[in-house]
Amino acid sequence: ASHASVAVRRHQQTYLIDSTGYIDFPVLGPIKLSGLTRTDAIDFLKNKLSPEYIKNPTINIKIANFSVTVLGDVKKPGRFTIPNERISVIEAIGLAGDLNMSGIRNIEVKRESKNKITTFKLDLRSNKVFSSPAYYLQQNDFVYVEQNNAKVQSASSNTNTSLFISITSLLITVASFLIRL
Repeated sequence: ASHASVAVRRHQQTYLIDSTGYIDFPVLGPIKLSGLTRTDAIDFLKNKLSPEYIKNPTINIKIANFSVTVLGDVKKPGRFTIPNERISVIEAIGLAGDLNMSGIRNIEVKRESKNKITTFKLDLRSNKVFSSPAYYLQQNDFVYVEQNNAKVQSASSNTNTSLFISITSLLITVASFLIRL
């Protein structure tokens, strides 16, 4: 399981959560933030800082390296870093150059949470996509655009057609060689 990198800003300074889930905050030292929700982490830091170090601190926590991966039947598959932590599955596909013409509108979103991977199936042709828990993507979500059946069949028939043409060509060559003899 990978921990999200989170930026805690103090006078525009960023503190990243290390692989063990801690940040090294000045004066306070190491503080464990992994496993906390954003709201819980903000409350926890406020309680640590106030009132002894800062009176009524304002704390903002954001994911500094929020990214999603889009693969499958899109024009530019890859991993995309999102600056504002909010992106819909449709916007992510747009970042990947949009669907290829052969892209079926069935999308899979794979999401890891608590060492478990959940798969959401979305149909972009349906209005239900907007109410799906996977419509807005989360950190490290994996989006896969399935190919349509016509493209899959076309790809398999192209290999079969090539094999058939090769065998036919070989038989014609052998037949013409035997006729010459």
